[in-house]
This record gives sequence, C-alpha cells and structure tokens, in this order.
Amino acid sequence: MSTTLAPFADVDRLFRTFWDAPVATGSTKGFAPAADLAREGDDLVARFDLPGIDPENDVTVEVEGRRLVVRGERKDVRDENGTGRRVREVRYGSFRRTVALPGAADPSAVSASYDAGVLTVTVSGVYAGTSPTRIEVQRAA
Repeated sequence: MSTTLAPFADVDRLFRTFWDAPVATGSTKGFAPAADLAREGDDLVARFDLPGIDPENDVTVEVEGRRLVVRGERKDVRDENGTGRRVREVRYGSFRRTVALPGAADPSAVSASYDAGVLTVTVSGVYAGTSPTRIEVQRAA
C-alpha cells in the first residue's frame, strides 16, 4: 500500500483555516457565495461571486477584530405569476461569509469594489510582520 501526498496539502490546509463555519441564516433559502482567497504580498484579497445583486444596498463588509465579515442578500425580483415549468439553479436569500485574519485589521486599510458580479475585498498590510522568524537552538553544555 502506497501513500501519495498531495503537493498542495499544506496550502489547502492553510486556506481552509481562514474560513469559519458558515453561520446559519435561519432560513433554508440562504446560500454561501463562492469565494477565492489569496495572499498578495502583505495584503489579503478575497473575491466573492455575487452576480445579480445590488452591492450598494444589499452587501455589508465589516471588520470585527480579527475577522472580515461579508454579509448580504440576493433578492429574487422576478414575477412568480408565470405559467409553465421552472428550473431554478440560482440561489436567493441571505448569506454571511467570515474570513479569519492573521491579526487585527485597521478598518481604514480595507477596501471593497464590485465589478462584473464579483465583490473584491482587499485588507491592506494584514500580513505585514507575519513572516516566520527562525530561533537558534543552542546545545546544552
């Protein structure tokens, strides 16, 4: 029996620790938008797929200590009185995504933009000073 190690297992584990468990919205109609999380230098860049929303009215981006919280709602504004069959694959309702940060972030260092259905949140400098420091091990005399 052989064991194969995934070459990106450590990276995968690192990124999985950034995400807290999804918070229940109290409704079965809620959803969790797909997200892409990346470290770019000293910055954290999080991208959330949120097509079909009004970002100015339906999305909130907050910093709570060492957490970045993105919450909102995708509203279904289509007429329900149509006749015939309907296949619905787009999820509507409330969502909340929480990203654990390596340190407390200054709210003035957080920026958010929305383009082509993607919400991009940048937390500038959150990784500054988080590089590992090697400690010398001394031999006992």
